[in-house]
Amino acid sequence: MPVFALVDCNNFYASCEKLFRPDLKNKPVVVLSNNDGCVVARSPEAKALGIKMAVPVFQIREELDRHGVVTFSSNYALYADISQRVMSILEDLAPRVEVYSIDEAFLDLTGMPANPSLEGFGQLLRATVGQWTGISVCVGIAPTKTLAKLANHAAKAWPATGGVVDLTRKERQRKLLALLPVDEVWGIGRRLKARLQKQGIHTALDLADADPHQIRRQFSVVVEKTVRELNGTACLGLEETPATKKEIVCSRSFGERITDFQAMREAISEYATRGAEKLRGEQRTAKQLTVFIRTSQFNSREAQYSNAATLELVIPTDDTRSLIEAAHRGLKSIWKDGYCYAKGGILLTDFYDPYTFQPELFDEARDNPKTRQLMQTLDQINQKGLGRVFFAAQGIQKGWSMKRDYLSPAYTTRWSDLPRVK
Repeated sequence: MPVFALVDCNNFYASCEKLFRPDLKNKPVVVLSNNDGCVVARSPEAKALGIKMAVPVFQIREELDRHGVVTFSSNYALYADISQRVMSILEDLAPRVEVYSIDEAFLDLTGMPANPSLEGFGQLLRATVGQWTGISVCVGIAPTKTLAKLANHAAKAWPATGGVVDLTRKERQRKLLALLPVDEVWGIGRRLKARLQKQGIHTALDLADADPHQIRRQFSVVVEKTVRELNGTACLGLEETPATKKEIVCSRSFGERITDFQAMREAISEYATRGAEKLRGEQRTAKQLTVFIRTSQFNSREAQYSNAATLELVIPTDDTRSLIEAAHRGLKSIWKDGYCYAKGGILLTDFYDPYTFQPELFDEARDNPKTRQLMQTLDQINQKGLGRVFFAAQGIQKGWSMKRDYLSPAYTTRWSDLPRVK
């Protein structure tokens, strides 16, 4: 029988912010979304105060101040680095690991020795990750990934479990399924929940007891697989190799509205640069670039405008210079004066492996080894954290940049931000 474990970091963003701030122990902490807009993560203390997810921060500013809630802007560099450390530990302890998200991973425990027990191994995972990184995790163990998700939910919801729940026994599975509403099942959203309830399916156990063939006819093969997974039949395997990306999007809402073409040109150049870096990280080249801009759809008092332009490149490339030049041409074709732009970005599609595209006879081949060496050198300099090389087109002042007024230091990725012990 296959055995899966889902390891999920607790309150991950908020936990990362507390790592290097011992003064925040037992204090409420929230992390905000891009441009410090909404709450996207809460510490247990903040949850206890009744602070909700996704609520706009301006609506609860007085409440945050009254309770002394410490606020942070999203520090993606810090979260990504801590995540990589957690995943490295899991890969050392388990034979096969699927990194599912920045704070979740599935482990294949099939064939693990009975001594220590699976629950004991889950406790070992918790202790090791906690000791080596300071991040608390919960572990759900089951014969399918869907049941492992529910086991992890139980490990978080009930502290008496000690942060580990083993659902490999049938009777324990059914007991938990009877306690959970159907929308706690992985993949069952709000709309699907409403349709299932019309069929008399209200709990996870109701769904598990449904006829899978009937479910497939009324819903889809995906929901049928969910039913089978709830009954212990593994339909979803471990995916150790991430699926190849079919597109790359680089976009952000601006910290301040953009009304000037030059400022928008700088922003689009920044996004094209990020897109090129991601392309090289994926070891891919792109033949199509789309640039888009739009005003705020939430402000009816401002004139509305949105547009996009797609450009076909002669040769697929990951050269930042070529992508910036194409983005500039696209932006020029869709720009209109007189609007307050709230967002812009680029989309890269039509990917190829490097050196595999066959150009036409009279195409100008622009991709060459010297270009690749130059881009690799830029990436190496920028990734070491000792400095940053950028293109003049990206601008220097960047008044349009994402608003992050409560940004914590890059404790683990920038030498100047290393914590100092007095």
